[in-house]
Amino acid sequence: MLWLVPHLFPTPRLLEAALPGLRLPGLSTLLARGEATRESPLGTEAALAWACGVHRQTDWPLAPISRVGDGGIPDNAYWLRADPAHFSVMRDRVVYTTADFDDLTQDEADQLADALAAHFGTDFAPQALHPRRWYLRFEVPPRLLTTPPSLARGHALDRILPGGDDAVTWRARLNEAQMLLHAHPVNAAREARGAWPVNGLWLWGGGVLPEPGACGVELRATDTALADALASHCQHQNAPRPANGDTADLRASEVWLFDELAHPACAGDAWGWREAMLYLERDWWAPLAARLSRLGPQGLHLVDPVSGKGRTLVRASAWKVWRRPVSLESALG
Repeated sequence: MLWLVPHLFPTPRLLEAALPGLRLPGLSTLLARGEATRESPLGTEAALAWACGVHRQTDWPLAPISRVGDGGIPDNAYWLRADPAHFSVMRDRVVYTTADFDDLTQDEADQLADALAAHFGTDFAPQALHPRRWYLRFEVPPRLLTTPPSLARGHALDRILPGGDDAVTWRARLNEAQMLLHAHPVNAAREARGAWPVNGLWLWGGGVLPEPGACGVELRATDTALADALASHCQHQNAPRPANGDTADLRASEVWLFDELAHPACAGDAWGWREAMLYLERDWWAPLAARLSRLGPQGLHLVDPVSGKGRTLVRASAWKVWRRPVSLESALG
């Protein structure tokens, strides 16, 4: 069984601000008794894809999968996500921020996408199948390496912009698109009412639609469009997590996503991250720590796909009482 917990191991700056007075005995027990693991951080999106048996192409091909989930007709073209984004200008860098655009309407998205298509032509004509999920179609795949949003948010653009042989061309197009979007009346109206303007696009998840098929994995990810699309691609349904923290029936085939920490961590909200951790402690970490001796033979893998850090817990972990919990600063740092 796999539990994905983005930002369980946060940045040192966030951890320092959130830790004073914080007690998480259940999580402390899990971290102490589990075997530490460390892998290259995939990001939440790619970790879900990998868990569902989707293979990486040049990128993880999540654009064609999510496009079908948004009602697009399956085809053999190369698709790339080109999601509306907000870039914040800091003192010494430009940062991809955490604007989720929950208030962006379909009409606003259509107007912005149409303006880009009118300016660039068919080479850069996003299809806004959902206000927050836009798509680019290519007959010839671009030679790009992209960064998924979960690994990009909060970072300076010069570190996370697309790479690859076609990167120079596409970075120039994205800069031009930023200028066009900045001057668009939709954004002027959004700023006037205090909403985030769409001042850029984020490219990621390119690929050709993989062959769908059952993968033997069941997703449990509440209110996640990508998880719904992946579950459909794998021919099953994405079921929400139990609301009461019930860990009595953990099945080896399940992949659970705990995304409560992601938004506050990306926003640098130490208090919000702390409150989310207290909720997870009460409803999940403490009940799991109390039931370690009842884990199935395959155990449970607790992984932060953003940092790559994790723990592997098995039934025998319950008896490793000599592994005393250390400070949260040491355990999560």
